[in-house]
Amino acid sequence: MHDQEQEYLTRLYDRLDALRGETRARLDQVLASTGLGHQGLAERDVAAAELAGRAARLDSVENGLCFGRLDMRDGERRHIGRIGILDDTTDYEPLLIDWRAPAARPFYVATAVSTENVRRRRHIRTEGRRVTGVQDEEFDRGAEPTGDSALFDALDAERTGRMADIVATIQAEQDDIIRADHAGVLVVQGGPGTGKTAVALHRAAYLLYTHRERLTRSVVLVVGPNATFLRYIGDVLPSLGETGVLLATVGELFPGVRAELAEAPEVVELKGRLDMAEVVAAAVRDRQRVPEEGERFEVVHDGERLSLDRETCLRIRARARETRLPHNEARPWFRRWMIEALARAASERYGTDPLDGGSLLTDADKETIVTELRESPEVAAAVDALWPALDPQRLLAELYASPRRLAAAAPRLDRAERAALLRGPHRGWSPADVPLLDEAAELLGVDDRAERAAAAAERAERLRLAQEALDVAYGSRTTDFDDGDEPELLSAYDLLDAETLAERHEEADHRGQAQRAAADRTWAFGHVVVDEAQELSPMAWRLLMRRCPARSMTIVGDIAQTGDPAGAPSWEGVLAPHVGDRWRLAELTVNYRLPSEIAELAAAVLRRIDAARTAPRAVRAAGVAPWREPVPAGELAAAAGRLAAAERARTTGGRVGVIAPAGLVAALAGPVRAAAPDRVDVLDPRTAKGLEFDSVVVVDPDRIVADSPRGLNDLYVALTRPTRRLVVLHDAARPPSPPLGDL
Repeated sequence: MHDQEQEYLTRLYDRLDALRGETRARLDQVLASTGLGHQGLAERDVAAAELAGRAARLDSVENGLCFGRLDMRDGERRHIGRIGILDDTTDYEPLLIDWRAPAARPFYVATAVSTENVRRRRHIRTEGRRVTGVQDEEFDRGAEPTGDSALFDALDAERTGRMADIVATIQAEQDDIIRADHAGVLVVQGGPGTGKTAVALHRAAYLLYTHRERLTRSVVLVVGPNATFLRYIGDVLPSLGETGVLLATVGELFPGVRAELAEAPEVVELKGRLDMAEVVAAAVRDRQRVPEEGERFEVVHDGERLSLDRETCLRIRARARETRLPHNEARPWFRRWMIEALARAASERYGTDPLDGGSLLTDADKETIVTELRESPEVAAAVDALWPALDPQRLLAELYASPRRLAAAAPRLDRAERAALLRGPHRGWSPADVPLLDEAAELLGVDDRAERAAAAAERAERLRLAQEALDVAYGSRTTDFDDGDEPELLSAYDLLDAETLAERHEEADHRGQAQRAAADRTWAFGHVVVDEAQELSPMAWRLLMRRCPARSMTIVGDIAQTGDPAGAPSWEGVLAPHVGDRWRLAELTVNYRLPSEIAELAAAVLRRIDAARTAPRAVRAAGVAPWREPVPAGELAAAAGRLAAAERARTTGGRVGVIAPAGLVAALAGPVRAAAPDRVDVLDPRTAKGLEFDSVVVVDPDRIVADSPRGLNDLYVALTRPTRRLVVLHDAARPPSPPLGDL
């Protein structure tokens, strides 16, 4: 059995190596293509990108290429793996079936009750290109197979600090979600350890497999809560052969802005409120100024003072707003109508014809005045002061810096809330600012006439230079021959026209689709996966909905773990403003991460958060109950280091998490790392969200609860990170509150 599978695995890798060689040879051939026109170059780039993507997918499946086999009742045998491979020596029969293909689904859902026509399911363990173990589940014995060892082996494996894929151990309830119809919004609610993050990533891979052409072109976006989390999950999709997915936090979704500023929780909550959309809109309107009551708009032109009354300016502003264009795109219209009004005021200075009351100026005279006003820097500056060109960064920075502007834009906020938004010299942006910058960008728009004109001028110059080069080539050719003689050799002039030559000198964009999407704020993603979605504020949801106008989304999270002060109280509250009731809920009910001993403790905390919530069912025990260690308050840091080192010593390559209140992390980091210099992370609960460790040391749990507006939620997160062991460290003078105090 073992030798048979080794022989087959060797055959698969031989075919994989051949496919890699063929793909690279085709890619080299495409890249070496010359003599192509503009369309040919575009087609070459598309073909090259497709082949490069295929080469990357083939390289990414080196480890764990084949992990299963199905023996069907009709005698058919199917090997299941990370990609599909066809046999080129026969009629291209499948040697390996992609785990996402319909033919592979029985590997994940077959049971003794519903066999899916499967007689035997075989789990194949490999290390590199070598088979290390084989385990069979027989479906002909009338009893439920006991084939969970592959799953338990994966659950018991030591953590490496990077999430591994679950492609070989996907469970039936997870598979149902992974393969669910991609249309619309799917919410996946799952408690800690249910594998919801892995399910979301495998769903992204499945959708790319089933809708590759469309989703590769439009890109799948995966949104995570922080950079630590994205690093943790960063290997999963590449291991599944998918490299063209964009992973980002909300704070990274405004190109050109690094959102690294830390802010107080109350400011984060305030900036996340839906009311801030109206604040930003009001801030834009506030910059569309007119003279104050009783004042006039005045400019000096050609030595004379021209003025418009407030009512005229109000009418022009209303007219510009009625265009419904974004601020910067409506600005040229405001400027045009203001200059026309000033021109009329200038024309009136020349008086009227006493016979018919008409103007003494001809139409040409009037047009000259308009042109002079339009070209006057002084007039342009005065008009632009009323309706300035703005970018989102300038709008928000000047709003935050001005009590007057904040009062005008946010009259519904009280004085303390406006004071929380007020800040002095610009110190950078926070993640909570990014949705507000995005909101401002939507309202401001971009007046790109100057850029388009510059691009047209640049192209015209390239055409001129190309034509000059061809003329020189043609002239040098004709001087080499007598009149009437024609050369038999072709020259550049015979093969190219100026437009084709100019196009060859255009700078090519060699970025992949995901890189282009990351640099383009207006990119429309084909599908968006949002992990730890309960952490997103209402303003962040507005940003994400703009990024996915088709509303094709997989939203993954656990309301009980909401830690962000602006986070979600319910899925209904999150989605109703955007999709109404047009969304589906799927729930994961099995806890694979937590041993039952720790799961019971976490469930008791969950009941304190929401008595109506049911904790997911744990499927295994570790044989070690969680415990607590009291120490004097001054020894917390040293004790944390001692415990972390002891837990680290229990594993050969696993990881330990020390999870503490945010205010203690810095004080603990030095002593812990001195005691355990590697494979130990010191984190606060929010940074630890979504991560997992072999052992966890929770420090001062009551302070975790006290220091956060959602303290019990943060404690629940901290308690649900370990896969094996949990210890609670606290001040001996203050035993923790129940249920931890009962340990």
